[in-house]
Amino acid sequence: MLELIHRDKNSRARLAIIKTSRGQINTPCFMPVGTQGTVKTLSPAELIEAGAQIMLSNTYHLFLRPGMDVIKKAGGLHNLISWHGPILTDSGGYQIFSLALLRKISDNGVEFQSHIDGKKHTFTPESVVGIQEELGSDIIMPLDECVHYPCSRDYAEVAARRTIAWAARSKKAHRGEGQRLFCIVQGSSYEDLRRACASELIDMDFDGYAIGGVSVGEPQKLIYNITGMVAGLLPEQKPRYLMGVGLPEDILEGVESGVDMFDCVTPTRYGRNGSAFTSEGKLIIRNSPYSEDFRPLDSECSCYACRNFSRAYLRHLFNTDEILGLRLVSLHNIHFYLGLMKGIRKAIQEDKFREFKREFLARYMKAGSRKNNAH
Repeated sequence: MLELIHRDKNSRARLAIIKTSRGQINTPCFMPVGTQGTVKTLSPAELIEAGAQIMLSNTYHLFLRPGMDVIKKAGGLHNLISWHGPILTDSGGYQIFSLALLRKISDNGVEFQSHIDGKKHTFTPESVVGIQEELGSDIIMPLDECVHYPCSRDYAEVAARRTIAWAARSKKAHRGEGQRLFCIVQGSSYEDLRRACASELIDMDFDGYAIGGVSVGEPQKLIYNITGMVAGLLPEQKPRYLMGVGLPEDILEGVESGVDMFDCVTPTRYGRNGSAFTSEGKLIIRNSPYSEDFRPLDSECSCYACRNFSRAYLRHLFNTDEILGLRLVSLHNIHFYLGLMKGIRKAIQEDKFREFKREFLARYMKAGSRKNNAH
């Protein structure tokens, strides 16, 4: 599934191509999150124009709404949402643990009540794989047990053992031709549990390996330590996916550790709240200093928002609750993230990743700090 193109000479960063039945993905890559079959406020055409190669959707949400009957009648998720590139679907495990009204976890699976209408459902490793096969997912994530931080070692061990057992059942149940099945390494902040989990999953030989259970409340340094340690254990010839980690500085750290794939709701969530990511740091467009600022959000960006509109106009849109404002900043943020990944790939190809990272962060973090202090 993965073809290694180049390894950076000065770090563990790597350039690769992930092959799917719906096209190739150049990595390192960022996957815009379309939880319910849409990247909020943006059309598939806008995502393609921004450079998106793959999008992520969520099994839990799609199973509840619009439901599998509707998706099957539409001919699968790709047809329903008019996105014809690769789709990775998360298992919905995290959403069950964080959103469901009531849930009961056992070795068999998870019984839960919908956060929408309270109806009871059961997800097992087998049913979750089956749902994603019916969705037509190009990359399937198995059911796992994600724990929050801090977590006792005893509970983290139970969850990791359960995740391993569920992964084995998911692999046995997987039938979808051309649909790749990944697995998820758990173990919370405990290095020995992470190592044991990774070892058993590697022996099962999955199509790709995800690092789960990070960015769930732990300090940034711990996230980086876990990512670096686990990524170093994973097979060279398989994709490595860091789940739900997505600030620019976090992505750069993950790439340096050898991670290939990233996803996060951050660019669109921040965009809807008026926060723009720029080459000179994060910018809060609602702030009064931008009321007469007729520059684009980012002079180095070529997105539709930056080509056509000023900070002053965008601030006006947000302060009058106009939908166009949150659309434009979300669009810009997706462009920024995908542009960052393009720059990362170029730097790896030239064996200049660490130089790229250092220069990017020096400008991004310094300027962002200056803006925050000023406003």
